[in-house]
Amino acid sequence: MGKKYTVLNRLARLAWWGVYRLLFRWSPKPLHRWRALLLRCFGARLGPGCHIYASAKIWAPWNLECGSRACIADGAEVYNPVKISIGEGAVISQDAYLCAASHDYADPAFPLIHGTIVIGKKAWIGARAIVLLRTTIGDRSVVGAGSVVTKDVPPDSVCAGNPARVVKKIGR
Repeated sequence: MGKKYTVLNRLARLAWWGVYRLLFRWSPKPLHRWRALLLRCFGARLGPGCHIYASAKIWAPWNLECGSRACIADGAEVYNPVKISIGEGAVISQDAYLCAASHDYADPAFPLIHGTIVIGKKAWIGARAIVLLRTTIGDRSVVGAGSVVTKDVPPDSVCAGNPARVVKKIGR
C-alpha cells in the first residue's frame, strides 16, 4: 500500500507552496473568503462560510473537503496526501494535526502508507490534538486537547488521552 508521488503531484505541491507562502500565509485574519478562493483554485472543495486561518497548513488542497461553516484554526496542520473530509460546522482547533499518512515500520523499505480521515458534522478537535490516518470522528463528537486519536470515535462522544478513549457520551 505504498504511495508514490508523480512529477505532476510534486509540481502541484510546489506551486501550492509558493501561493501559500506569498498570498495565503500573509493574508489578514478576516480574509477567509480570499483564502477559500486560493484553496479552491488548487482543487479544495469548500462549502460556504468556511473559516480557514492564515497560519493553518494544508499540504494538498486538492485532497481537502470541508462542509459549510467548517473551521481550521491558526497553526492547525492538515497533512493530506489522501482525502481528508471535515464536516459541516466542524472545528479543528489551534495546532491540531490531522495526519493521513505514515510509514510502514514493519517493512524494511519503510514505504509510505495512507488512509483517509473523516471528521463528522459539528465535531470539535481540541487544541494540539492529533488525529491519525484511517480514522473517523463521529458527528458532534469532541476530541480533547492534546489527545491522540488512533481509532474511530463514535458520534456524540467525548474522548481524551493518549491513545484517546471515550470518556463520556453526550446526551441528545
